[in-house]
Amino acid sequence: MRRLSALAASLILSTALVSPAVAQDVLPALETPSQVLFWPQAAREAGFRAMDQIVPHRVIKAGERPHPLPAGEPLDLDVDAYMQSEHTAGILVLQDGHIRFEKYGLGFTPEGRWTSFSVAKSLTSTLVGAAIKDGYIESLETPIVRYLPELAGSAYDGVTVRQLLTMTSGADWNEDYTDPNADVARFFTKHETGGMDPTLHYMRQLKRAAEPGTRWHYSTGETNLVGVLLTRATGKPLADYLSEKLWQPYGMERDSGWMIDETGQEASGCCVIATLRDWGRVGQFILDGGRIGDTEVLPHGWLEQATTKQADIGEEGEGYGFQWWTHENGRFGAYGIFGQSITIDPNRRTVVVILSAWPTATGRSAQRSALLAQIAAAVDAAPQASSATSQ
Repeated sequence: MRRLSALAASLILSTALVSPAVAQDVLPALETPSQVLFWPQAAREAGFRAMDQIVPHRVIKAGERPHPLPAGEPLDLDVDAYMQSEHTAGILVLQDGHIRFEKYGLGFTPEGRWTSFSVAKSLTSTLVGAAIKDGYIESLETPIVRYLPELAGSAYDGVTVRQLLTMTSGADWNEDYTDPNADVARFFTKHETGGMDPTLHYMRQLKRAAEPGTRWHYSTGETNLVGVLLTRATGKPLADYLSEKLWQPYGMERDSGWMIDETGQEASGCCVIATLRDWGRVGQFILDGGRIGDTEVLPHGWLEQATTKQADIGEEGEGYGFQWWTHENGRFGAYGIFGQSITIDPNRRTVVVILSAWPTATGRSAQRSALLAQIAAAVDAAPQASSATSQ
């Protein structure tokens, strides 16, 4: 997640745009920037579906013709107990680009937009691939100080684009969502930067805990560095570049939003706001190989690297690619705190999107894994009759 330091001032302006229920439950909970991590349950359920009314953001423009998601053969799934226990706002199952299951809860609707939290990381890494193909970034092996010279002499001096994408920079960072003094919380607190980009100012102060490339360590701050690098390299806001490369040409059905800080920089490690179906389209784009019609948006072989294990995370059968989580069964996914996920299964040609307001930031992946196994079994029991995609 990105610093919310512009939020306090913006809340006064946004109050009139928020429904009374959201205003009562959410606005008081954002008196300090990091409190989004510590919202009560009612605030989460109301606020996650109204972030576009609460936080400053840049619009990601959609296309004029939505990418079709035709109805497929319905799956026999009973998810009511799961949705209730896991505080789930939406579940979407696509197979071959067809909707085989779709259900909403928590007052969320097909027209609504839900915050992604760290699912945005996988979008950010995909934009790096596009920027390499477009010639804005030289290669994965390029030192990041070429684009971020303010990091010279810091723990990030000598770190490559690849190491930043795989979170193997070696820089120290605390991502404990329960600790208000962790980096992931303090990072969002406004501080004097002397005119330097606030992300660079904070990250250049971190200490080196390991040699670059030798240790995986999860860090939202590093994805925010990737975002600043992308903005520098392309000369474009991330929301505009995402619209140019994916949202418009692929055909997202609704404009989306990307949260920004006080300088206007997108929170590249967090907080894209989009519909359930548009999150499904993101997954379908990846499952389709990063192609839009006959156009290859990403370099040849990019997704093969991005979605397979590049770093050992210390859990058997699990790994980390380029901001994608990988699994030994061939699946891979984009995951965010409080239960946001896009899980892609190339073997079954499925995309499963789950949007939630978990009662805890993490620690409920076993329940989600059980649901994914239930969905996989339903797909195996009733395969989609047509293998034609919706492109």
